[in-house]
Amino acid sequence: MFLQPKKSKFKKVRKGTLPYLNFKSNKLKFGTIGLKAAESGTISSRQIEAARQSIMRKINRKGKLWIRIFPSIPVTQKPAEVRMGKGKGSVSFWSAKVSGGSLIFELCGVNKNIAISAFRTGGAKLPIKTLVFI
Repeated sequence: MFLQPKKSKFKKVRKGTLPYLNFKSNKLKFGTIGLKAAESGTISSRQIEAARQSIMRKINRKGKLWIRIFPSIPVTQKPAEVRMGKGKGSVSFWSAKVSGGSLIFELCGVNKNIAISAFRTGGAKLPIKTLVFI
C-alpha cells in the first residue's frame, strides 16, 4: 500500500514552484543518520515505498526508520491519445515536493556502515540526487 492522505480539502491542486534549498527540515530529529535531498524535486509515493523497502531489506528489518516526507500533492494525468482541452485530468498518483537540503529518511539502531550502504541503495530508487547525512 502506498502513502496517500485519507482526506484532502481539494481534489486537484496546481503545480506551483519548488524552492531551491530548504532550511527547516535539514537537521536530524529522530534518528542518528539520515538521507538528505541534494536537489529539489517531486517524489511519488511509489518511489518513497520502493526506497523504504530497499533500506529495510539492507538493514535486515533491524533498527527504526522514519519517513520525514509525506505525499500530499495529487498529480493529475490525462489519458493517452486524448485531445487538448476538456478540463484537467483525473488524479493519477500522489507526490511529495522535496526541496534541496531536506531530510527524507532517518534511521537509528543499526551499524553506521550498514546504514550508509542501506541509504545508498535507497537513494538509488529516488528521482533526485541524495546524500547520507550524519
